[in-house]
Amino acid sequence: MKREIYDVVIIGGSIGGTLAAYQAAKAGYKVVLTEETAWIGGQLTNQGVPSDEHRFIEEFGCTKSYRQYRERVREYYRNHPYIIDEIKNKKIFNPGEGWVSKIAHEPRVALHIFNEMLLPFINNETLVIKTNHKAISTKKTNDLVEEVVVENLLDKEQLTLIGKFVIDGTDLGELLPLTGTEYVTGSEGNIYNEPHATDVAIPEDMQPITWICAVSYHEGEDHTIPKPEKYDYFKSIKMHYAKDVDLLSWYGPTLAFAEGKRLYKFNGYWDKEGVNIPPLFSYRQVVNAAYYKDEYKIYDTTLINWPQNDYIFGNIFDDLDAVNHKYMSRQLTLSLVYWLQTEAPRDDQSGFGYPGLKLRGDVLGTIDGLAMAPYIRESRRIKAKYTVIEQDISAKCQPKLPHFWDTVGIGCYHIDLHMTTKTKSYYFENTWPFEIPLGALIPVSTKNLIPACKNIGTTHITNGCFRLHPVEWNIGEAAGLLATYCLNYHLTPAELYENKTEVKNFQNYLVNQGIELHWPEDKVNAI
Repeated sequence: MKREIYDVVIIGGSIGGTLAAYQAAKAGYKVVLTEETAWIGGQLTNQGVPSDEHRFIEEFGCTKSYRQYRERVREYYRNHPYIIDEIKNKKIFNPGEGWVSKIAHEPRVALHIFNEMLLPFINNETLVIKTNHKAISTKKTNDLVEEVVVENLLDKEQLTLIGKFVIDGTDLGELLPLTGTEYVTGSEGNIYNEPHATDVAIPEDMQPITWICAVSYHEGEDHTIPKPEKYDYFKSIKMHYAKDVDLLSWYGPTLAFAEGKRLYKFNGYWDKEGVNIPPLFSYRQVVNAAYYKDEYKIYDTTLINWPQNDYIFGNIFDDLDAVNHKYMSRQLTLSLVYWLQTEAPRDDQSGFGYPGLKLRGDVLGTIDGLAMAPYIRESRRIKAKYTVIEQDISAKCQPKLPHFWDTVGIGCYHIDLHMTTKTKSYYFENTWPFEIPLGALIPVSTKNLIPACKNIGTTHITNGCFRLHPVEWNIGEAAGLLATYCLNYHLTPAELYENKTEVKNFQNYLVNQGIELHWPEDKVNAI
């Protein structure tokens, strides 16, 4: 079997894995990045999830490279040959006008920017990227991961990767079981006395995946897909939060969930209480046709990641029926599209269905219009030197802006747990803008493995706010820089963590690389 030697081996091209590779290669170390699909970039690309951000993002609250990324996104659209002048001349604008994001943009644009970011390091042979490669086994001695065997999914050839540090940048924490690194899944139970934890551990009780698809709307055309195999099954299901609500319907939970169901529509409307309910189509819209010149033929395009296609019926890892759950989650999304095309009550009360909805494989780099990979909300999570718990960040538990002595970055999002796969529970709570502790990136035993995304030391509860794009971006950069700092000074992450002076030096190193460690106390509040 062929063997290749690197300083840093990164398995998984998620946002975090990609940014870990960026920082490690930028530091001059020899790096390999593998990715199971054809695209690096995780949520932003192969999963098709527009960037979900916090209210302060236009001013502060992210790493330097993430701010540069956001500017590159807007610069791409400013330079588009058919964009209207009004957009070309704007400093701040939302390219797709999706209302869940301040900067909704196409997955291919995200991929283009990632490739641009990494190209200098590919050209000088610092970085090697291997797409369509999956880790299948490892060798570990004395708590050190010595090698990782990956398989090329196209030709089935295997390759052994050897590195001083191994970074798990997979969205499912796939290196954790392969390396024997201690981890948890689902609910840990009430071992941390979290107010909203379950009384007992339920490892299989996880947030749902969503298999996202891209659709554009072509009024007057018919793009109805063949009836999905499992359509009748999903059509028969009633939702757990309201027994009179069909899964395939315009209804979804309200933002705070406890308030119950909310009626959405294809277009927006004002409800009986005078609340403006925005259109579901534009929820994650990434192409706004109104921003383009008349001679350029383009259609409004959105990415369907709605409550209706959250797959709450099982898990795709550590589950005996994982393969079937993957299939069924795809069937759920196709069933939702078919229902929208054929049976959805129309806003204008003229009948049923919007056959002008067209699945767009070109938007996501696939044939069928579904993303290359499902959107993963909850991963395997390392048993860490420090685990972030609800009391650390909840606005109900914390009277003021919280701090960690070992902060390696910042994040901001609500605790947002979508309906889980076992207990069918959900939770939404305000938080303070928070810091990311170094201790959450360090496994209790494995010495040279570093998590780079949502596989860090959080609980089932706090995972609900550490899973968003800018947070994962920061975690990935911190992971890459942690590996490079330890290489510079011949340390393990645990050795660094146990020396507070060394942690302070590492924090200075992070700041010099554009990582914000704290929130400006006079400018933020709980959200």
